[in-house]
Amino acid sequence: MRPDTPAENVDHTAEAARLERSAGLYPEDAEALLLRAAAHRELSGDRPAATALYDRLLTSGASLDDPYLIRALKASNLWEYGHEAEARAIIDGIRTASPRDPAAWVIVAESLESHDELEQAHETFTEAVRLLLTDVPAPPRSTHPLLFGRHRVRRMLGASHDEWDALADTVHTLPITLDELHDPKRVWSLGSENPAELQAEILRLRAEVGAYREALSRPYPVAVLHWTAAELAELTAAYPSLTEEYPSYETHLATIEAALRELASSGTPNLGIVPGTVPSYEAFAASEGSSPTDTALLPQYATTLAARGRAVPWPPERSAACWCGSDRTYGECHGAG
Repeated sequence: MRPDTPAENVDHTAEAARLERSAGLYPEDAEALLLRAAAHRELSGDRPAATALYDRLLTSGASLDDPYLIRALKASNLWEYGHEAEARAIIDGIRTASPRDPAAWVIVAESLESHDELEQAHETFTEAVRLLLTDVPAPPRSTHPLLFGRHRVRRMLGASHDEWDALADTVHTLPITLDELHDPKRVWSLGSENPAELQAEILRLRAEVGAYREALSRPYPVAVLHWTAAELAELTAAYPSLTEEYPSYETHLATIEAALRELASSGTPNLGIVPGTVPSYEAFAASEGSSPTDTALLPQYATTLAARGRAVPWPPERSAACWCGSDRTYGECHGAG
């Protein structure tokens, strides 16, 4: 399902089944595919089936990229269909483990918030913010939901602004302030007979929907293919004609950055980079009934990898590791230009 597909036009059960079949075909991508399948199971109302998918991942014995996120999603899902005690136990375990993944913290804190456990939600958001953002020069984009969630809960609790709320204000980019978006009295305006109040609330809701759409679209980027030095050497050795496409590794890296910057300047959103491997590319070419020497396959291969959840967002934070795999930060490496 593309992010721009209207929700009412999606058969969530069929989409979940398709993703589960894909996970069987591409076991190296099972984690990303099954997480998306579980989301569709939840949206279809089949929450026990979603829990079964989370358990399938957690008990698979595979090395998971994000085990705490899977546990957090499982807890949130369990709570929604009456398994509160088990959900709370999982949430407590995640908080004790103090993972470095912001997404897991967001899920458990918002789960507490949605069940009116505002004090616990506030404590959870605060634990995460202190853990991940103390002495950090600039909050990475992935941590912004923690700051916004904490700000929202504090507004509902009637707490005064503190330094973390001020930081949330600095990274907030929508035209409506966080104080307006998170005002507990907003709900009252929905019952107002004053057209001006209703219009103001519509504008606020549109701003929020825009932010949600941006967040939801991120797993589906326009992706550019990246080969490591070893993989590129193997590729061009096996298929010498591809040296016209990839004259050198340095040129390959420069081309990736230049292409992404050009796409960004043209207004293309949700850009990403996907790592390719020779065996995977050869298998893809075979599935397409074509030869790996066909350069038209390369962007198709990148798109297929992105659809399987293999892409990483571009650009990275300037203080984050560069996408090329060097030992330097992005700001010192390909982001320096």
